[in-house]
Amino acid sequence: MKAGFVQFEPLFGEVDKNLKRVEALIEKADADLLVLPELFNTGYLFTSKHEVIDLSEEVPEGKTTQMLCRMAREKNLCLVGGLAERSGNKFFNSAVLVSPEGYVSTYRKVHLFFEETLWFDPGDKGFEVYDIGECRLGIMICFDWIFPESMRVLSLKGADIICHSSNLVLPFCQDAMITRCLENRVFAVTANRTGTEKRKDKSLHYTGKSQIVASNADLLYRAGGDTEEIGIADIDVEAARNKKLNDYNDLFKDRRPEFYDDLVKTVSAKGERRMAKG
Repeated sequence: MKAGFVQFEPLFGEVDKNLKRVEALIEKADADLLVLPELFNTGYLFTSKHEVIDLSEEVPEGKTTQMLCRMAREKNLCLVGGLAERSGNKFFNSAVLVSPEGYVSTYRKVHLFFEETLWFDPGDKGFEVYDIGECRLGIMICFDWIFPESMRVLSLKGADIICHSSNLVLPFCQDAMITRCLENRVFAVTANRTGTEKRKDKSLHYTGKSQIVASNADLLYRAGGDTEEIGIADIDVEAARNKKLNDYNDLFKDRRPEFYDDLVKTVSAKGERRMAKG
């Protein structure tokens, strides 16, 4: 299958302009799966909860999800794209998955970054894997990358491709995702944005360099740091389902979960460790 990303510079608060730009870019693409950046329809640098309330949308009724559904149907492909989701009196940094048949599901960002913690509720759905026919895919959003557990859980649940919608400002993620793919023998598509947002006394510069990484850690495609690009690569899905490193080692079969209890322990304010419940 062909999987890839759309990299561009969203304009803060200009939802209609951003949707129109993305629609034109998707129209040019020849792919089975495309990943769009985090909060691609609104921009990222919120400065108040009121802005989140004004710019968030219900899913799947909102115009952003409906536009993605229409493009998925017209282009016969699956799309993953980030948006601010309103659900009752809660607001999530989310990514929706749509297919040619319509809306599939929503992932809500589990690991919030920096001032996102002021505006959004932490994700409450966990990490799920979706079978879209050509492959099984998982979804992460931006800062999820720094927690190896995110990609590990998705991989153990059977994901072949990790769709990673991002607005990256730290310089580490692109290289770290190569290691994540090596650790889990899965493909990953990181869709980042470009440009600099300046709002009131705040400013953020985004690193671009969206990329596609193979299950053997080969870098299949990496965009420029400040270019508008559509990147697409051929994906051999079966390669992600073979976890054997050699005749003696299988990445998943060799795991020793009985020694991993510390991974599910929480740390108290005093630094004491205890088993997490649930």
